[in-house]
Amino acid sequence: MTAIEFNHGLTALHTNLTNFARSLTCDTEAANDLTQETMLKALDNREKFHTSSNMKAWTFTIMKNTFINNYRRSKRNKCFVDTTDNLIHINSRTNGKEYSPNSHLNTSEILRVVDDLREEHRIPFMMHFEGYKYKEIADKLQLSIGTVKSRIFFGRKKMMGELLDYAV
Repeated sequence: MTAIEFNHGLTALHTNLTNFARSLTCDTEAANDLTQETMLKALDNREKFHTSSNMKAWTFTIMKNTFINNYRRSKRNKCFVDTTDNLIHINSRTNGKEYSPNSHLNTSEILRVVDDLREEHRIPFMMHFEGYKYKEIADKLQLSIGTVKSRIFFGRKKMMGELLDYAV
């Protein structure tokens, strides 16, 4: 595929990429930035595109990965480090709003549902919730990664069934 053909194909996907970016970001300006960054990455990595593959899927994958990486970067930037001897990490998850009285009830209800999970689902789910990677969970519990993913999936599915009142 020549550079001109590649550029025409990429340009033809601009509307699709913008719509996908809007669905990811829910913000027009952020979507435009994400679309621009995706197109730039696609142009920079043109030699990695194989003519036998689907350009739309390839660019959507670039966009999805870029969005995820940007999200993770923003989460890391919200972490403050206390420079005292203890080096305590303080995550700023709150946005300054006061918690409502219902938030305690909601939390206790969710924790009750988590506690009701069978142990084989609860332990991998809680480890994943605490930030362990699938590989780390698999190694610690001496399970295959597929089994870990399956148990976390079924734990989530059971919890969603129990917490229908909290569905968005």
